[in-house]
Amino acid sequence: MTWPMLFGVLSLMTFQLADSIFVGQLGRDPLAAQGFTVPIQQLVSGMYVGLGIATTAIISRTLGQNDEMRARRLGGLVITTGASLAATLCLAVWLLQDLILSLLGADPSLLPTIREYWAVWLVSAWAGAMAYFGYSVCRSNGDTKVPGYVMIATSLLNIALDPLYIFVFGWGLPGAAWATLTAFGIGVLVVYPTLMRRQWISFDLGNLSLIKSLRQLGGIMAPAMVSQLMPPLSAMLATALVAGFGSAAVAAWGLGTRLEFFSIVVVLALTMSMPPMIGRLRGAGDIEQIRQLIRIAVRFVVGWQLAIGIVWLLTSGLVSELFSSDDYVQEVLGDYLVRVPLSYSGLGVCMLMVSVCNALGLPMRALLVSTLRLFACYLPLLWVGSQLGDLSGLMTGALAGNLLAGVMAYSFYRAGMNKLRSELASAEA
Repeated sequence: MTWPMLFGVLSLMTFQLADSIFVGQLGRDPLAAQGFTVPIQQLVSGMYVGLGIATTAIISRTLGQNDEMRARRLGGLVITTGASLAATLCLAVWLLQDLILSLLGADPSLLPTIREYWAVWLVSAWAGAMAYFGYSVCRSNGDTKVPGYVMIATSLLNIALDPLYIFVFGWGLPGAAWATLTAFGIGVLVVYPTLMRRQWISFDLGNLSLIKSLRQLGGIMAPAMVSQLMPPLSAMLATALVAGFGSAAVAAWGLGTRLEFFSIVVVLALTMSMPPMIGRLRGAGDIEQIRQLIRIAVRFVVGWQLAIGIVWLLTSGLVSELFSSDDYVQEVLGDYLVRVPLSYSGLGVCMLMVSVCNALGLPMRALLVSTLRLFACYLPLLWVGSQLGDLSGLMTGALAGNLLAGVMAYSFYRAGMNKLRSELASAEA
């Protein structure tokens, strides 16, 4: 179940990197404008990923109870609710853009460039959310191939359209957003007919106890969504901190963040493929099998992410020259790649533990892990590092914060698992 999601998520990260490469050829200001968009992108994706977590947990458990009709109606409820929430969030970002950009520390000269970009990008973000809700319903039904294949196809289309829209049509930075909107729109047109044909969703909600179902959905969705919204909030604060070092620093930090997304693609795939497996094992009461599964995943993540960090360290100079023609941006990005990627093992373990806790029915523990990772580990050490060593110190603080967060998250998971085992033993007795 992991392999299709791995290649699907990898393709998404690839098209985002391709976006950055093409936009980087437009100059520093468009690249900085895209850098200020990254935390807002995380905000929107945090909302729909949180709902996707709830979708997987609830529908997979319902299918485990052999109630297929209720599972279909829950799928329809998720899509209806998600469409409304995504539209509301995107509209709020557009209406509050001046306040948001001011809080992020954007230079007033960048506002027209960002506004022109966001006008299209926010619509593409809504389309991306709708595609993701469809992917979540597929995963809930045990199918990761359709989401994986559609992700790959839409990502390749996006990469193909980028130079056409940006340079050939002369649309500049908004062309990157138009390419994303076109690709996601086609993805939606592929996924939803598939869901209807396989009878995995139904909008006949009249026979569904809406209050009970929404309460059940919200019981997992609310903590999961808040948990997913913690990283973009942290990203906004981190971007505001980096903005104090100039627009070139923001541009380099935005590139580094996109490379981070690319670097943790395997972890992202695992966070999507493991919850359905854990959910079914949890329903069967097979706690020991869950522990073995998670132990294997953690060992793999630590080894894999350390290898990724070493690769970025060895290729930092080459990668910096590839992504920007600005000398200072190259210098800052190179500094980032030498330090921060070495901590991705800690970050990966933390992300995995959040997903595992949600799948185990421990959403508040997952929320606590996310909150402590960012506001007790990452951001404080980011600030301390910036005070002690300016921009380089800030990046060293990011390295230390991620590693500390990984240790903290795993200890919280083990405590939660021990508590869960005790509860199951008491119930059996």
